Amino acid sequence: MLTQEQVSECTREQACDANPKPAGEYFVGKGYLSRVQLQQLLNAQKRVIEQHQVKLDQHQQAKPRPVPGIEPLPQPQPAKPPPPSPEETVADNAAALKASLPTLAVATPKQEAPVVSEAAAPEVENIADVRFDPGALNALLKHGVDRGASDIHIHAGSSFKLRVQGHLVTADDKVMDSATSQRVLIGALGDEDRETLKADGQLDFCYSVEGLARFRANIFRQQSGYDGIFRVIAPRPPTLEDLGLPADLARFTNYHQGMVLVTGPTGCGKSSTLAALVDLVNEERKEHILTIEDPIEFQYAPKNCLVNQRSVKRHTESFARALRAGLREDPDVIVIGELRDLETISLAMTAAETGHFVLATLHTGGAIRTINRLIGAFPANQQDQIRTMLSESLRAVISQRLIPTVDGSSRVPALEILVVTKAVGNLIRENKTFQIKSIIQTGAALGMTLLDQSVLDLMKAGTITREEAMRYVEDPKILGES
Repeated sequence: MLTQEQVSECTREQACDANPKPAGEYFVGKGYLSRVQLQQLLNAQKRVIEQHQVKLDQHQQAKPRPVPGIEPLPQPQPAKPPPPSPEETVADNAAALKASLPTLAVATPKQEAPVVSEAAAPEVENIADVRFDPGALNALLKHGVDRGASDIHIHAGSSFKLRVQGHLVTADDKVMDSATSQRVLIGALGDEDRETLKADGQLDFCYSVEGLARFRANIFRQQSGYDGIFRVIAPRPPTLEDLGLPADLARFTNYHQGMVLVTGPTGCGKSSTLAALVDLVNEERKEHILTIEDPIEFQYAPKNCLVNQRSVKRHTESFARALRAGLREDPDVIVIGELRDLETISLAMTAAETGHFVLATLHTGGAIRTINRLIGAFPANQQDQIRTMLSESLRAVISQRLIPTVDGSSRVPALEILVVTKAVGNLIRENKTFQIKSIIQTGAALGMTLLDQSVLDLMKAGTITREEAMRYVEDPKILGES
């Protein structure tokens, strides 16, 4: 029995070999095929190639029109293609090999992802010429959604993978080649996006499948071809209850000036928590909400608020440019998808200081690290001024992680919450942020908590295992003896 995994192993070894042999030699060398079976495979491959010889279209066969006064050149007769020799490698004829594989017993996983045909997918150097096969992409995305994936990975030169409950799992052992990934991924893009991808090598955008879901997508170029990662976005903004977050987080939407930050590593649910807070403002106030995102994720139907959503690169050049313009667009609430650079951080702090309520996310590991990261983004000669600005404009930091439950069926949030009191503001201004931890420890009455305490509470409640708790705490001693 020759499995897809064995085929992939041998072709990868062939690609890495300084003096590559025909692929069949690797199959025989590893004991996956006998010489007789290899010859049968090559014969089947030869028959497939002979049966599927491509004929020129009529317009390609048309004779050129004679030009008056110019003697036409003799037209060369097309040479007949030589029959493939047994020495031709399987890698050089991937489509033919795949067509002939059913003559052998090929093992397949129990839950197969949708089959994406590769026979009609020649690799195209000019990505503007790639034609779209929406059925293939949508089928793969549906398979991921049906499996409960948060992220769907489509890779050239690798198998189809899903991120389920925080773990990357293989959905299908079949390897997708470069030509197929081009057809499936690049075909989904418009002309402008294709040009951006060609120029930059990567592209962020949103993709929707009616009746299924919206996806935050990133396509990028790597050595094997084009890869795509699709993050599943819920059809509506979630509530705090949907996310398993405490209801008292809603109090962080009561500010009318200042900045509230949602922080944590990639994949910890920052965007969802931010969306839940924004939609609470949308329900409870009569104000103007301006969001700046890359790309737009959750779509907010106006409730009591006027909501304008702008996408970086589609509606504006950058976060900073949109923020600078936003200060003149009469917003009450400014939502920033991510504080990525010094200019965006500076403008966000200015907006918070000048009478706007700013909600934003940041990739940092905790409340104190968040403060240090914001200050550290500026040159040393500006940091004293920034400490003063931050001490007066920062209202709260919500830092979170998502931890798998005991039964592995879902993940629960563990939180670190800092409320910026007068005492915390003084420590920020005086460059004594290392002392903020003790204020969080004693600030339970104000709703403050350390991440370690939140993880410990989840473990004591039997929601998560001790092993998972150990992965997320900074001080393992807090968990006690096993």
